[in-house]
Amino acid sequence: MTTPDTMVVQTIGERADALAHFIRRAGESPRLIAFDDVLGCPVDSALATLEWTGVVGILLDDDLLHAARLTSETAAAMIERRSEGVGQFVFLGPRLDTPQMDNFEGAVLFDQPGVKAVEFAQRAHALAHFLRATGGHGALLALLGRRAPELRHIRRWFGAIVQQLDRPRNMVGGWFSAGSAGALFAPGIDEAEPGYRYIEVGIES
Repeated sequence: MTTPDTMVVQTIGERADALAHFIRRAGESPRLIAFDDVLGCPVDSALATLEWTGVVGILLDDDLLHAARLTSETAAAMIERRSEGVGQFVFLGPRLDTPQMDNFEGAVLFDQPGVKAVEFAQRAHALAHFLRATGGHGALLALLGRRAPELRHIRRWFGAIVQQLDRPRNMVGGWFSAGSAGALFAPGIDEAEPGYRYIEVGIES
């Protein structure tokens, strides 16, 4: 995690205003957006999950994250990984308890108790498999951008962002680049005056 030089924390009352601000600040940066932007994605253990998946080599810094559900109950991701110049899309389901299903478009890399990986040649097939396996509940998807975020940039900035949360909140979206990042969080469940929280961090250029 990088210690940011700059930090902006804003509370935005209306959902439409919050989403517009998030998209405007993201610009052309790779971003993740919640499948259900009203509910968002729980991030209670996302930092720990990102750390241990890196340590054991499941998610690599060079991977592009196209979809993820990283919570205390489940950890699933769909990443793009390049090998010898060829991109492959891989569904990874560590600790994910999902029903058995046929993988017509993909090749099973490994299938062990609690851990499953399926490789696809097409992003659409991999994303469809991810949504079938998780139902999309509490998931983040790479949408409205030219490319998906790199894991190295998510790991670099996400910790600094989460440390600025005033209370437990679900993530609505996040954008991540080499020099800065921003994330939008849904109102807390117990807030007397509901408001979205936008947090942006970065380094001075």
